Amino acid sequence: MNTSDAAPIKTPLTLDDGVDFAIIEHLFFAYRDFTADPDAILDEYGFGRAHHRVLHFVNRLPGLTVAELLEVLRITKQSLARVLKQLIDDGYIVQIPGPRDRRQRELYPTGKGRTLALELALPQSRRIRAALEEANPGDAAAVERFLRAMVNPELRAQMDKLPTGPLQIVRHDMVHQFRRPSR
Repeated sequence: MNTSDAAPIKTPLTLDDGVDFAIIEHLFFAYRDFTADPDAILDEYGFGRAHHRVLHFVNRLPGLTVAELLEVLRITKQSLARVLKQLIDDGYIVQIPGPRDRRQRELYPTGKGRTLALELALPQSRRIRAALEEANPGDAAAVERFLRAMVNPELRAQMDKLPTGPLQIVRHDMVHQFRRPSR
C-alpha cells in the first residue's frame, strides 16, 4: 500500500471536488427520518425494511406475482424468499396460484397485512404532509417530478402501474388538502 493513501485527509469534500453535496445530504437525512418511524414499528414485529417494502407493494398492487414483485424491488429471489416466507407464515400475506398459470404465485395482503401496511404508512404520510405544509403551492408537483426523474427512465413505467395517479395538493386558506385526480 502506498503510504500517501494511508495518510489522513483532514479537509472535507466540497464543491471544488466537482460534487454538489447539498441534495445528496438532504436525501440522506430525509430518508433517515422518513424511515425512522416505520423502522421502530417494524422492530416490534421482528421485521425490517425488506418486510416493509414487500407489504407496501403487495398492499398497493394486490395480486402482484412473485416475479413482478422481484422486478419492482430489484432484488434476487433468494433475498425475497426469507422475507416473503416470514410474512406468509405470520399471516400478513397469502399466496395463491395464478388463474392462467398455476406455477405463478399471486400475492395478496390479509386483513392483518393491510393493518400493518397502514400502520407503517401513516407516520410517513404525516411527515410528508407536514413537509408540504411548509412548502409553496407548486412545490409538491416539483418534488414528485424530481423524485420520478431520480428513477432510471426504463423503470419509471413501474410507477405508472400503481393504482392512483400523481398527488395533487390543493391549498385552501394555507391548509393542504390531499386529493387524487379522478380517472
